[in-house]
Amino acid sequence: MTPAKDDTGAERGDGRFPRGLALRLFAYLIAGHLLAGFLYLLFELGGGQ
Repeated sequence: MTPAKDDTGAERGDGRFPRGLALRLFAYLIAGHLLAGFLYLLFELGGGQ
């Protein structure tokens, strides 16, 4: 049985990422950069003399 065309988890036929995957990837990238920036700030402030 083939998945329905309006299924949110189904891959599109035009070669693009599924919309949910692209949104999740974007959110993880933003969250990862915010976490990295926060840790960098903590080390900069904590390591200052």
